[in-house]
Amino acid sequence: MSNDPMTEIRASFFIECEELLESLQDALADMENGAKDSETINVVFRAVHSIKGGAGAFGLDALVGFAHRFETVMDELRAGRLDASPEAIKLFFHAADLLQDHVRAARDNQAPPSESEPCLHALEALIDAPTGTEEEVSDFQPMGLGFDLDSFGAEPDATSYLIRFRPLDGLYQSGNEPGYILRALAALGETEITCDSDDLPDLLTLDPERPYLSWTIRLTGTVSEAEVREVFDFVEDLSELEISLDDLPVLDLPEPAPEPPPFMPPPPSEPEAVPAPVTTQSVPAATAEKATAPPTSEAKSPTVRVDLERIDRLVNLVGELVINQAMLAQSVNEAGLAPNSAVMTGLEAFMMLTRDIQDSVMMIRAQPVKPLFQRMARIVREAAASTGKDVRFRTDGETTEVDKTVIERLADPLTHMIRNAVDHGLETPQARLAAGKPAEGSITLSAQHRSGRVIIEIRDDGAGIDRDRVRAIATSKGLIPPEAQLSDSEIDNLLFLPGFSTATEVSNLSGRGVGMDVVRSAIIALGGRIAISSERGKGSCFSISLPLTLAVLDGMVISVANETLVIPLSSILETATLTPDDIRMLHPGTHVVHMRGDFIRLLDLGAELGYRAPKQSYVGDIVLFTSKEDGTRSALVVDAIIEQRQVVIKGLERSYGHIPGIAAATILGDGQIALILDPADLASQSSTRHKRNDLSLAG
Repeated sequence: MSNDPMTEIRASFFIECEELLESLQDALADMENGAKDSETINVVFRAVHSIKGGAGAFGLDALVGFAHRFETVMDELRAGRLDASPEAIKLFFHAADLLQDHVRAARDNQAPPSESEPCLHALEALIDAPTGTEEEVSDFQPMGLGFDLDSFGAEPDATSYLIRFRPLDGLYQSGNEPGYILRALAALGETEITCDSDDLPDLLTLDPERPYLSWTIRLTGTVSEAEVREVFDFVEDLSELEISLDDLPVLDLPEPAPEPPPFMPPPPSEPEAVPAPVTTQSVPAATAEKATAPPTSEAKSPTVRVDLERIDRLVNLVGELVINQAMLAQSVNEAGLAPNSAVMTGLEAFMMLTRDIQDSVMMIRAQPVKPLFQRMARIVREAAASTGKDVRFRTDGETTEVDKTVIERLADPLTHMIRNAVDHGLETPQARLAAGKPAEGSITLSAQHRSGRVIIEIRDDGAGIDRDRVRAIATSKGLIPPEAQLSDSEIDNLLFLPGFSTATEVSNLSGRGVGMDVVRSAIIALGGRIAISSERGKGSCFSISLPLTLAVLDGMVISVANETLVIPLSSILETATLTPDDIRMLHPGTHVVHMRGDFIRLLDLGAELGYRAPKQSYVGDIVLFTSKEDGTRSALVVDAIIEQRQVVIKGLERSYGHIPGIAAATILGDGQIALILDPADLASQSSTRHKRNDLSLAG
């Protein structure tokens, strides 16, 4: 890591840009859904303005130039001279996407995006402004205190104002800086500015995040007080400000202090003046309550930015702590100590403390899916523009938190599925109108916690899956025999076969024969599952089920054929001991359990895993009832339930690839390695195998 303070400040600026871009996307989404209030528009303006201000401090000319011209248009919107029409909002979204590209190009020292000028021309055409050039803002640099104060003329009948301006701690963090404010005042008339540096500490004790300077300004010009206050529009709550009429002909200014070092405004680090709106992106106003917090000077909860590697190391150490705690507990139990002994009491306290530490560390790694969903919003816009379709993108559950590693590895498969939804799922506007649908298609991306897992759904209101066509393509490619009898669900799952594609031509979005099989592999690698439901003419839904974390889970330790296994506790509904009245045989090798009026498929776990042959009778055996995300239940027969405990997840994918029915492995308290099962995958594999057997018997 570099020891250069400016390098760290620059990195902090780009982190801040990501937060400002997030608030920008939120506000534009609100505008798209009908919010045209001044505060929503101000959020957009302030985000662009703050990015421009920070970029100027680092001499990022391309970023400053783009943001300046974008900001000019948004200022017209803020002043009410530009209408936020649907076409204009689409253009604002495109400009926001390009602003994000400019930020990342500046961060990575790459060339700025080449498509900026056409977008800026289109933006400036909205206000009938002459096309700007980079030279317009070539003088946009951080302003020193030694600028020429006598170069500004004043009208003879001008009004004189006395302004006292002292920044508070939150002003620099909000992306504002006094140099620009003083320049804006100088543009209003003749100014006499005095800087008070009495509070400036020694260099060794100076905190670059804090403001120490204040200013007294006499402004003489033909302007109203409201125009003067407008200069401080974004910092009034972040500063001590006094504006009064100055009736004295001459301002008695103190002798100027020795010229301080050139002024270098600290770049932003926390966007106090630009709080992210509390909203669900692009959900219609009728179904989602919108609330945008106004600027406030109240302190936010302090945050610390930590390298992800350090957090990963902490997670690994907590995993080792959990393993050692389990080993200690087993040793104490084997020693036969009394339950009320001091050692047992201390062990219980230690176990509770370990659990609290583990939960806290997992919360550090957990992040909301909102940034990921915002990336998908851009994918929708680009795909819609490429295909010529009108698409409304809605999101739900943006605050749902998932392990950071899961979010990062989910981006690519989600991108492919979103593109497929636009390209294959939605019809053209003409076809939709002919089918009695609105011309604008809809794609909804949602996330929620369910049964200890995260469920992410991509739903569209398109034409649905043409199963006859899917079956015909699979047959023509030799993926299935022509005489195969497949259910709707099995036909839908043909989409995940390698090399399968329904595209009739190759495009930038699809049609290269590589896609959904890669998506499925990526989801499985995360310990997840993907399912499809579709109704012809009404749309499709792709549902992804993922673990909350890839580090630790609560599990039930069981024994099957002298093998110790672990089943995630979140997938177990209940346990029972089987009686003769509970069991029914459909035919040899296939049993069901009669439970509360329902018949549930019975799976002999020892036989399914190949540990032993199927039992002749299951009376008296222990059964675990599990459930899949679609509500389908299964009954797993086990020999014994040993205990319930937290286990550390050790992935097997890298060494062994995907193993059907096996999610991962763990290390138990006695040092023994145990497999962690995936009950839903076990049930799916068993159902497929038994169906093939039934078909072969029928043939």
